[in-house]
Amino acid sequence: MYIVMLGKPGSGKGTVGKMLSESLGIIHISSGELFRSYIKKAGEIGKKIDSYVSKGNLVPDDLAIKLVEKRLLESDCKEGVILDGFPRTEVQAKELDKFLKTQGSKIDIAIELELSDQDIIDRIVKRRVCTNVDCREIYNLEFKKPKQEGICDKCGSKLMQRDDDKIETVEKRLKTYHETSAKLVEYYKAQDLLYAVKLNIHSGKTSEDVAKEVKEYLNNY
Repeated sequence: MYIVMLGKPGSGKGTVGKMLSESLGIIHISSGELFRSYIKKAGEIGKKIDSYVSKGNLVPDDLAIKLVEKRLLESDCKEGVILDGFPRTEVQAKELDKFLKTQGSKIDIAIELELSDQDIIDRIVKRRVCTNVDCREIYNLEFKKPKQEGICDKCGSKLMQRDDDKIETVEKRLKTYHETSAKLVEYYKAQDLLYAVKLNIHSGKTSEDVAKEVKEYLNNY
């Protein structure tokens, strides 16, 4: 099964995607994590990606497509994937469809998590991420605090605020999302592949609740 997670940056795509990955037994691929892995390597591609990501800009279509397609050819993707953060544009979505067709596959469903801009800002600016690359657990200083300040509950590593989680960058990322998302959502809606989940950070609905709701929908899909 091939699933696309849609939604604003910080809407919870990564957390819900990972939960679905565990329950469905298919790999979860975060384009953000993929791009940051190249940045960490500090090669020419990493420097190019960082020049966009650090400023809150989208990685250009051609580069994003190239790196994601390369990842999808790896052996752990044979049974399907949950794509989180890709595609970001209609161009990327169309190229993804072309690529999957060459592999005898297709997108089965696009799941959109809907959250207001203010909720996004509140969530992202207070977000902290585990520095252990094998863990990468996500916390929130208001909604999901670590038991010990600045320390990951799961592995004991330090927590950090990513540069692209600071308010100036978040506001720019939201602006970019609004400029590119409408056509992308309509693209999947036109194919009757879109399933939207409306969220509110003060509703009490947890990521676990959302993942359960989505899985129940998939079971009946």
